[in-house]
Amino acid sequence: MLINFDAGPAALPKEVLQQASASIVEYNNSGLSILEIPHRGKLFEEILAEANSLVRELLELDSDYEVLWLQGGGRLQFSMVPMNFLAPEATAGYIDSGHWASEALRNARLYGDTLILGSSRADKYTYIPEWEHIPAHLAYVHFTSNNTIYGTQFFGFPHTEVPLVADMSSELFSRRLDYSRFSLIYAVAQKNIGPAGVTLVVIRRSMLDRQKRVLPGILSYKDIAASNSVLNTPPVFAIYCSLLTLRWIKAAGMEAMERRNREKARLLYEAIDRSSVFYGVARPAHRSLMNACFRAHDERHTQAFLDFARERNITGIKGHRSVGGFRASLYNAIGIGEVEQLVQAMADFEAGL
Repeated sequence: MLINFDAGPAALPKEVLQQASASIVEYNNSGLSILEIPHRGKLFEEILAEANSLVRELLELDSDYEVLWLQGGGRLQFSMVPMNFLAPEATAGYIDSGHWASEALRNARLYGDTLILGSSRADKYTYIPEWEHIPAHLAYVHFTSNNTIYGTQFFGFPHTEVPLVADMSSELFSRRLDYSRFSLIYAVAQKNIGPAGVTLVVIRRSMLDRQKRVLPGILSYKDIAASNSVLNTPPVFAIYCSLLTLRWIKAAGMEAMERRNREKARLLYEAIDRSSVFYGVARPAHRSLMNACFRAHDERHTQAFLDFARERNITGIKGHRSVGGFRASLYNAIGIGEVEQLVQAMADFEAGL
């Protein structure tokens, strides 16, 4: 099989693929495929309950947090957050650290005022910006904890009594943090959690009562929480695959997962730094553990290396279309051995020039 370094939909653990494949034929001796089970039946209720429990356990959160499974991806969350929590006369703070952070900011401006607390746009998002003093009157502070396109990551977070809202799409479950600092976390599944089609939201219960406008139930966190994520027919298969991945993460342990992710990043960044062909894009102190972005000094080597890597069954390393170059996504399902193969391919390519 190919080694898939794509940023998403990304690689899934082989055990998850095998279990999901078997369940497509028949789920848990039920006589039904996982694609056929009723979303309001006992079988799915059990899947949802276990998935919710594992989310809280792995993030070390208590029952003060609701776990929601939504559709619409990150783009819907860019709007749902201000729809629910930003009144027209209020102001929310945003840290502009990359393309998706900027998109979230743009959507928030449709619903109320915004204050940019810090931005690295002028330097092409090569670092995490410092943030200004956070005014106490803000409705919330939003930031994107890991920037997939530019390869930067937050390693410190704002200290404030204002609710923190974090887009953790490309890093959730990759490292241990004090997640209780956040009032709302959201993450699309197709990075570290499962297949595309479902978005995980973890929200402090007290936030549910802060809804600022009348909304259709499908756009209200409070209504979705009250319905246990089955206000409409949820993406049953995507949630089931996410449950399998959560089980896999638990079996490995969050600490072990973080150690492995740091080792993968170290191996790749060291290879980039000692290379005369490639160079890193992000400032070293802000380099992402999940998305290593780099370029070739000579642009003629870009396509040449993509082809060279593909001949070695390495795929998904082409940089985002807006920036070019290379991007290797080191999500949980990628092993150290697979990163070593990429590093060896880089060395062999350079040796052959």
